Amino acid sequence: MYRHFIAPARGFTQFSHEIIRHPRLSSDAVRLLTWQLSLPEGARESLSRTAERARIGACAFSRAKRELKAEGFVHERRLQGPRGRWVTQQLVSNEPLGEAEAAKLLGRMPVPVSVSVSVSASEFESMRESAPTAEIPAVGDPAGPLTDGYPKPDRGENTSNLPPEPEPEPAPEPEAEASEDARALVGALPSLSPALRHIPSGMTEELARLVAAWLAAGHSPASIHTHVLRGLPKGGTPVYKPGGLLRYLLREVPPVEPATAPAAPAGRSVSARLAGARECEGEQHIQPMLFRPVGDETLCSLCTSEPAPTPA
Repeated sequence: MYRHFIAPARGFTQFSHEIIRHPRLSSDAVRLLTWQLSLPEGARESLSRTAERARIGACAFSRAKRELKAEGFVHERRLQGPRGRWVTQQLVSNEPLGEAEAAKLLGRMPVPVSVSVSVSASEFESMRESAPTAEIPAVGDPAGPLTDGYPKPDRGENTSNLPPEPEPEPAPEPEAEASEDARALVGALPSLSPALRHIPSGMTEELARLVAAWLAAGHSPASIHTHVLRGLPKGGTPVYKPGGLLRYLLREVPPVEPATAPAAPAGRSVSARLAGARECEGEQHIQPMLFRPVGDETLCSLCTSEPAPTPA
């Protein structure tokens, strides 16, 4: 490849090949650095303004600035400027500087209205040989505590009707340990419904602890199954997280309802007209026949007077 180069007569800047060919600086970082170093002496243009003029986007500018700071070409510090306002000083150099050298250079510079400073190699050497100056003191004279107003009164000393102290929160009940019966009951849950087939294996221990709390409260496995089936969606609605649904259904343990004895069937009320009547044991009647016996007879007068018909 052939290269043709004409040396400019004016308006040029000399750069080291290490800047242009730096292996860890992107093209935006090199353009930002060379633009800053090409500014005239005494210029106070910030890095963000240079990026705006060079049409470098916000993300690319942040990445380029981070690269320049990591390689020691850019240093920053925050301090209070005139009238107590905080400003940021930026130091740009054509050679990598350490933190101590950059802090020494920034400490000798007055706080400008514009906060960007470009330092060439010759200026850096002259400033390094000059005597250090005192740091800028804090803005304003020292002042005592404020005296306007009265201190807030202590409610504990000046108030007789203090509000009641909040009661301490009860300690959370310890979770029931998962037993083998609880684990076996959880393992049988997928067989209750197709919606519970894909329970994550990582939730087995958590569900077993919840089931153990139900068993400890006195619930039977059948009642737990009934509660789970009652909470499943109806109409074939798919369940995408069966483990979460079971955790929601088993998170609260209801009290066990006391078993009630079945009510005894009420006896037949016999009217006074049928008191003393007896059912005939004969075979002459299609329906039961009641009669009032005189003694210990078991057949009515119809059955005792007519013989039973013989089958043909």
